[in-house]
Amino acid sequence: MDSTSTDCFDTSRFEASRTRLASLAYRLLGSAADAEDVVQDAFLHWQAADRQRIKAPEAWLTKVVTNLCLDRLRSAQARRERTVGAWLPEPLLDGDPMLGPADTFEQRESVSLAVLTLMERLTPLERAVYVLREAFSYGHAEIAGILDITGSASQQHLHRARHRVTAARRRGGEVDPASARRIVEEFLAAAASGRTERLVALLTDDATAISDGAGLTETLLQFDTPQRIAAIARAGFKPTTAKRRFAGGTMTAHYALVNGAPALLFVVGDQVVGSVTFDITGGRIATVRGIAAPTRLTRLTEAWRQHESDTPIIAQW
Repeated sequence: MDSTSTDCFDTSRFEASRTRLASLAYRLLGSAADAEDVVQDAFLHWQAADRQRIKAPEAWLTKVVTNLCLDRLRSAQARRERTVGAWLPEPLLDGDPMLGPADTFEQRESVSLAVLTLMERLTPLERAVYVLREAFSYGHAEIAGILDITGSASQQHLHRARHRVTAARRRGGEVDPASARRIVEEFLAAAASGRTERLVALLTDDATAISDGAGLTETLLQFDTPQRIAAIARAGFKPTTAKRRFAGGTMTAHYALVNGAPALLFVVGDQVVGSVTFDITGGRIATVRGIAAPTRLTRLTEAWRQHESDTPIIAQW
């Protein structure tokens, strides 16, 4: 095999792993854009390596991507951005290959916005062990080899990570799709019509809401009582000329699944300008996350343009 054929063969071996590597990087970083950058960096490492000596390409690439992600998580810039509270995971439309694997409940949960947010409480090593074990089912011996730690240390990191995530999250199990859609549509109808009492009734007693302020604020906006959330929702979901002008036109409101959770997408033309996701437990809404910063909606918009959407809940908002 000549050098050109060898390069093509080696490139195809990398491409066969690209989707899995991107999914791994997204879970570790919570950003599709950063995940794509890391995978491209891994490809450059792959090209520069003596590939004839790499006996297990998948394991080698997994180690490279994991450690590139750890470097980013440990960087001063990343710590600074995440410490000030200006960070939310980048939302992805269901069906995006970056959300895989999704065969088990644990795999689907590991890519939910709730768990991606909670993983910010973990150290980079804890986060890596948690993702490799929970989402990709690596054994502790394999994880030890990837992270250059002992198997015992891997087990300890996983124990601490599971404890921190479990202690903070609200486990409601997977919600019936029809019920989830009904609850979200009721929330939108109540917010748009200003029925505050109905909004409060749809929320759990300890509900929280988080918004990135459409990227206009340096820190996240957070609200922690049903009454405050209802008031903000009533103001935020009421259509006005100013909001249409800010969004770039008249919006349509669609129901969708984002990172496995029920969501509302606000769309102008073929551009997603806002994503509101809901965590539902016990038939009520426990968490509302509003993301409207354009930089966080790039990949979601690309997926939406290829998505066959159903009839919008609101055709002209």
